[in-house]
Amino acid sequence: MGDNEKLIRKCQQKSRKAFEELYRKFSPFVYGICLRYAKNRDEAQDILQDCFIKVMDRIEEFRFEGSFEGWLQRMAVNESLNYLRLGRSSFSELDEDDSDAKDESPDIVSDMSARDLLDAISKMPDGYRTIFNMFVIEGYQHNEIAEKLNITESTSRSQLKKAREYLIEIIKNDFKR
Repeated sequence: MGDNEKLIRKCQQKSRKAFEELYRKFSPFVYGICLRYAKNRDEAQDILQDCFIKVMDRIEEFRFEGSFEGWLQRMAVNESLNYLRLGRSSFSELDEDDSDAKDESPDIVSDMSARDLLDAISKMPDGYRTIFNMFVIEGYQHNEIAEKLNITESTSRSQLKKAREYLIEIIKNDFKR
């Protein structure tokens, strides 16, 4: 039994000390996920706290059938999406002219640091940032995004296209080298 498994099993037995250790060990990982969806660091911290409350409440549901990090990542993404729903983020509907548009984004991020890229992503409107993170970072498909956010697949595609265009403009304007 590995160290993580022992720690998780102790958490499943409701050990407060084990949960504090779990939080210390995995909060940077979860915070990084929350930060991608949040408008700022304070909001990411709020999402992080809410996420770990859910983890504490639902830790016994983890069955060691996959990686704990994957389970934790799903919890963090879902909690981030719940937080955004409460804020009533809006997703603009697809413009008919956008439906066949091709994404011809230049590779302008190759010289950026990860920090610069996160800063640029955080400047995007909620809807753009959410779709961008779910598709590009988390690997969700448009049908999955549509289902999770209660939007159409075409809206997801449109938001992703607009998010990429918006991100390119932010990078061009704010991160010139």
